[in-house]
Amino acid sequence: MTATLGRRTRKKSIQNDIIQIISKKVVPPLVALAIFLAIWQIACSFPGSKLPGPIETVMETWNPFIIQPFFDNGESDKGLAWQILSSLGRVSIGFTLAAIVGVVLGILIGSNPLVYNAVDPIFQVLRTVPPLAWLPISLAGFQQANPSAIFVIFITSIWPILINTTVGVQQLPQDYRNVARVLKLSGMKYFAKILFPATVPYIFTGLRIGIGLSWLAIVAAEMLVGGVGIGSFIWNAYNTNTETNLSEIIIALIYVGLVGLLLDRLVAFVASKVVPEGQK
Repeated sequence: MTATLGRRTRKKSIQNDIIQIISKKVVPPLVALAIFLAIWQIACSFPGSKLPGPIETVMETWNPFIIQPFFDNGESDKGLAWQILSSLGRVSIGFTLAAIVGVVLGILIGSNPLVYNAVDPIFQVLRTVPPLAWLPISLAGFQQANPSAIFVIFITSIWPILINTTVGVQQLPQDYRNVARVLKLSGMKYFAKILFPATVPYIFTGLRIGIGLSWLAIVAAEMLVGGVGIGSFIWNAYNTNTETNLSEIIIALIYVGLVGLLLDRLVAFVASKVVPEGQK
């Protein structure tokens, strides 16, 4: 009897938790989305409006862009799934390189005040350069579109990673350093046991900012370098200059936003598993 009551209590508790999650995390976004779509539809219903509403956008892009995202007619005439996967491939390369270089340089620079004072003004100048301003230089250097786009991603996303890692090293409490001296830890043990774990929260803050900037940069860069990619798809649709293509651009922008959200949540999820609870 007691066991049965316990199971019922746990079951009821789980049901209540699910109801609370739905009421707090699911219902409010759905209501906000419904209001946004209604406003969008009404705004585009006035005479003379050239922008399609949500209903028209879905109808005009349903086939093939929504129900056939993996169609492939050769060259750049591909479904949105292939366009996004191509962009994600460039982002993964550029962002990975930026993460490796940014973390390594950030630790080295943050550990040496003299080096930090020497390079910080240079970094502060370079990080304010807009992403697309690097594209002519990368095209001149690499002579190819794909490496140039990857370089733009790298140079755009490295700064928040590098700067946050540097700050993390500099914010290491003096007590930690004193303990390392008392225990006479070697350089590698000091790095593995004290320096790196204490810097991890700052590193993931930089990574989360960097992945967002990477996705922004690749969409902009692909508009100019061409080829297969979501940025190229948007630019080509715009240059075709038809009313139907406005719906294609809008649906592509929705895909871009969703992928950007997923990338941000992915880095946040990894951070929740890596960063110690007390340091979040």
